[in-house]
Amino acid sequence: QVQLVESGGGLVQAGGSLRLSCAASGRIFNINLMGWYRQAPGKQRELVARFTSGGSTNYADSVKGRFTISRDNAKNTVYLQMTSLKPEDTAVYYCKMLTYWGQGTQVTVSS
Repeated sequence: QVQLVESGGGLVQAGGSLRLSCAASGRIFNINLMGWYRQAPGKQRELVARFTSGGSTNYADSVKGRFTISRDNAKNTVYLQMTSLKPEDTAVYYCKMLTYWGQGTQVTVSS
């Protein structure tokens, strides 16, 4: 079993920043394949950023240049630094590793 616990969400004004964390525990397969997704009300869950098997990163076009995914292998933790936040970034943010999902953390951006 794998446990993923997100933290760092909250309410922020447009233009502000937040850093999300996702701590993995249990039977960890590969932290290098973790990623962040989000789901806004009434919308499908979508990819935000992830690490690829080739060692690179993928970002949704809507967050390129504003969000940065990083990891600390020693802590089994993946981060999502979010800057220049927009109201359309409001969503529940989830981390994922293989088929495992965290419980999500709410990010609300006010205009």
